[in-house]
Amino acid sequence: MASQRWEMDSGHSGIHLSARHMMLSRVRGVFSRWSGTMFTDSSDLAGTTVDVFIDASSVETGIAERDAHLRSADFLDVARYPEITFRSLRVELLGDGRAALAGELTFHGVTREVSLAVEFTGKCCDPWGHERAGFCAKTSLDRRDYGLVWNQFFGAESSVVGHQVDIEIDVEAVLQDQPVRPGSGGAESLS
Repeated sequence: MASQRWEMDSGHSGIHLSARHMMLSRVRGVFSRWSGTMFTDSSDLAGTTVDVFIDASSVETGIAERDAHLRSADFLDVARYPEITFRSLRVELLGDGRAALAGELTFHGVTREVSLAVEFTGKCCDPWGHERAGFCAKTSLDRRDYGLVWNQFFGAESSVVGHQVDIEIDVEAVLQDQPVRPGSGGAESLS
């Protein structure tokens, strides 16, 4: 059976991140410019592949000065590393619409394997006749693993920025009209 290509609708989806500030409150942000493609085969959902490309400079927290600091060499260093990518490696189906999605996350010049807890949130046909599917995915990572080590310390063991970054992704994907044959290319061949 031919693979089905799904394009992530970034206008109805979101990549959200959060980290602790002074170990008290949680500062939240989003990436506003990104794209993603998913290939599925209904006879073998474990073979699903996912590719996501994020414009690192599109990070927004609602405070311009903080956003500029996050884009600087202290954090994302978007001048040197303009893109963040995720490429799936494998999917483990867990039942009840849940899955573990493992993949390579690359940013700040470092590639590491991460695992996302994925929940299927449903499927429907929109008013224009397009099939849509929804997913929510979550993961946490230690920013120091990617070379993001900047911090300021106060008191005995308190820091301004927490090490753990929590990521939550809501995806609404749209099935594309033309099926793609297995082996005929992935996200690299799409333009």
